[in-house]
Amino acid sequence: MAEDIYSQQKMLSITPAIIAYLDEWKLNAEQIHNILGLPEKIRTRHIQKYRTGEKALPQTEEVMTRIDHINGIADALRTTFPFSQQMRYLWLHKPHRRFRKKRPIELIFNEGVHGLMRVRVEVDCTYGWVAPDPVVTSK
Repeated sequence: MAEDIYSQQKMLSITPAIIAYLDEWKLNAEQIHNILGLPEKIRTRHIQKYRTGEKALPQTEEVMTRIDHINGIADALRTTFPFSQQMRYLWLHKPHRRFRKKRPIELIFNEGVHGLMRVRVEVDCTYGWVAPDPVVTSK
C-alpha cells in the first residue's frame, strides 16, 4: 500500500465527519460500508467506531477516492440547500431526469466510484468543469 495521505490523527477527525454525512442520507451500516468501498475484512459493526471517532477509516486508494466524492457531494448539497437537511436527503432519494428517472443514491450503490462521480458532477457544477470526460457521459 502506498504511504498514507493523512496522519492517523487527521483521519480520526475526518472519519466521523464522513460518517455524519452518510447518516444524514439515512443509510444503514451495510449501505455505509458499501458506499465507502470498505474491504470485506472490515465488518459493518465497525461503523459505530468510525462514527464516534474511536477508529479511523483505512487510507486505501478506493476509500480515499470515495471519501473525496462523498465530501464533494455533501458540500454541494449544503450549498444548494443551505437551510434544509430534508431537501438534501430528498434530492438524493428522488428520481432524477438526468439519471433516467433513477435516484442519485441508486447510482451510488449500483455504480460505486463511477456513480459517486456522476452524482457529484450533477450536483457540483465546479467539479463538472474539471472532471474527466468519461465521468459526464451516461450509460
